[in-house]
Amino acid sequence: MKFRPCIDIHNGAVKQIVGGSLKDQGDAAAENFVAEQDAAFFAQLYKEKDLKGGHVILLNPSSSEYYEKTKAQALEALQAYQGGLQVGGGIEPSNAEVFLKAGASHVIVTSYVFKDGQFRKDRLMEMISAVGREHLVLDLSCRKKEGAYFIVTDRWQKYTEVELNGDTIQELAKSCDEFLVHAVDVEGKAQGIEQELVAMLGSACRIPTTYAGGVHDFEDLRKLKELGKGRIDVTIGSALDLFGGSMKLEDVLTYIKK
Repeated sequence: MKFRPCIDIHNGAVKQIVGGSLKDQGDAAAENFVAEQDAAFFAQLYKEKDLKGGHVILLNPSSSEYYEKTKAQALEALQAYQGGLQVGGGIEPSNAEVFLKAGASHVIVTSYVFKDGQFRKDRLMEMISAVGREHLVLDLSCRKKEGAYFIVTDRWQKYTEVELNGDTIQELAKSCDEFLVHAVDVEGKAQGIEQELVAMLGSACRIPTTYAGGVHDFEDLRKLKELGKGRIDVTIGSALDLFGGSMKLEDVLTYIKK
């Protein structure tokens, strides 16, 4: 298990939000924390601590009046830590190269591949053709419905018809380098991890996979390591001291190294 840092950008600022509260209409979200520092500050901090494979997420759609500000923040972060960060949020074949050239190691994709509620293999092939499998992270962020987890798209607002299970994971693993999985129902709440989801990921995932959502103390990290069989990496948002929480980054790094 490794620690993967994060930089979530909304309306041009680094924030921690309640994932399920995000709305494109009015660019609204329930905020847990808004940083005074810009995205490049956090990227430089992660670089100094040699924390690789973190993710920069653009939380505004391209239609938003804030998109260009959010994109500019993301590009500055990537330039500050060349090759050390991944980027997601509205990525498609036409714009992926911009972010890779800016310094992203990988692009993170959901909505382009899971379009209109369906898995579009043709679109996945287009992404692989554009960036290479070795630079592609599939975001399998999900929410629970009728007892099963379903992949959600469009900044976690729309359910797809694609159930996230062992078969789905094994099939998609053939076409990307990593997975990123936000447990959207607990994202930003710092009230505990989605244990059932973590156990499924630990059993099914054989490529690098990062879990995000609900971590609020070191007991959660212990559970994540146990249920994820040591295979699942973790990111921490609202609970981390960088974002106003009580878990000190240095303590987290020390704990995970053990």
